[in-house]
Amino acid sequence: MANAAGAKVVTRFAPSPTGFLHIGGGRTALFNWLYARNTGGKMLLRIEDTDRERSKPEHVTAIIDGLRWLGLDWDGEPISQFSRVARHQEVARDLLATGGAYNCYLTAEDLAAMRAKAEAEKRPLTIVSPWRDRDAAQAPPGVKPAVRLRTARTGETVIDDQVQGRVVFRNEDLDDMIILRSDGAPTYNFAVVVDDHDMGVTHIIRGVDHLTNAARQIQVYNACGWSVPALAHIPLVHGPDGAKLSKRHGAQGVEEYRAMGYLPAALRNYLARLGWSHGDDEIFSTEQAVSWFDIKDVGRSPGRFDFAKLADLNGHYIRAMPDDELMGHIKALLPFIPNGPAIKAQLDATGWTPLAIALPGLKERAKTLVELLDNAAFLFAARPLALDDKAAKVLDADARVQLGLLIPNLEKVKPFEAAALEAEVRRFTDATGAKLGKIAQPLRAALTGRAVSPPVFDVMHALGAEETLARLRDQAQ
Repeated sequence: MANAAGAKVVTRFAPSPTGFLHIGGGRTALFNWLYARNTGGKMLLRIEDTDRERSKPEHVTAIIDGLRWLGLDWDGEPISQFSRVARHQEVARDLLATGGAYNCYLTAEDLAAMRAKAEAEKRPLTIVSPWRDRDAAQAPPGVKPAVRLRTARTGETVIDDQVQGRVVFRNEDLDDMIILRSDGAPTYNFAVVVDDHDMGVTHIIRGVDHLTNAARQIQVYNACGWSVPALAHIPLVHGPDGAKLSKRHGAQGVEEYRAMGYLPAALRNYLARLGWSHGDDEIFSTEQAVSWFDIKDVGRSPGRFDFAKLADLNGHYIRAMPDDELMGHIKALLPFIPNGPAIKAQLDATGWTPLAIALPGLKERAKTLVELLDNAAFLFAARPLALDDKAAKVLDADARVQLGLLIPNLEKVKPFEAAALEAEVRRFTDATGAKLGKIAQPLRAALTGRAVSPPVFDVMHALGAEETLARLRDQAQ
């Protein structure tokens, strides 16, 4: 699918490597990816690393890892904005030559005086440089000039935004922005335009906090004589209280959601619904999202991040996922949780079979992979098991006696599988007149140390005959 001008759609995700991949940035990347895939276009990845003090290689790695974990790919290699500084300077020189820009010799003292005057007059600071029309021959000696864009001082800059609608800025409120600093470094709003133009970007999808930047960037496009891409400024992600999502709301970075045990598919589904909708559909596959997505269906209202809703959705994905695929996600999670390496070492030593056997029961009760592993802790527990308060209460003297009587029956069960074990326990209760619950609950407590677990016969099957009988002997009388 092509855009209105007939060109193939090209979107881009352009994060600054000054920290982790924020969940809002993940949603922006997702929308760019969905639109590109829906239209048969491309999504490019540009790392906006011109801020050399704050940009770190480890942040670039974290952003790329976060995108890959989220299941978002891009076309071609990531592009470094800093590597293109010579190109930015070239375009600035071209603008100087055509009169679209000018050298500005305002000093730091000059700017401070302008700022103080604006504050005294209680008005916004709009820099009107006297060097816009002054002869450079009058430049003060020893002052390296910045390069400013020569923008229209009258009229309006109009943004026909695909999400926000028509947005108008008065040109008199937009000063002649610096495009090259006095040290030759390009400014953000200038470098972005040059990069988007050279990369053939047709659609810019980003947060609504960039709307003011868009006005300045349109002026750069106009000065260069370039076509302006289609613009779509999507609403921000807010917390449950309606305020912009921040540390006080909880997890912020995509990698935090991975460490909390969320599945990439569930997070993609949830993020897609933050601001965009397809009728009343709440749960849908990534393939469906690609098929349905149109940027024009994104609303203007901020999406409110509901952690409980995400957990419920994640639980749905856990239950629906095939066991072998889910096991792969569990293995991938272990390096990112505090006790993960220890769990992996134990499973590598003793085998992954018990977890595989227990997985169907475990996934029915868990909303995150971390919760699932916590519920599976009985598989890794050392004997004798520590009992929680409820399990200790269940294992009273009478229950321990019953376990002692049951053990010889269980020693005979072959194969040591859930159905055969349940049948033997039922024979025991029929013979003794005990209710099944009066036996099953002490079994659960003795085998897991808890009063709640997956189905107890599945637990016994997962632990195997040797470990099951050993744990029961530890607690029996």
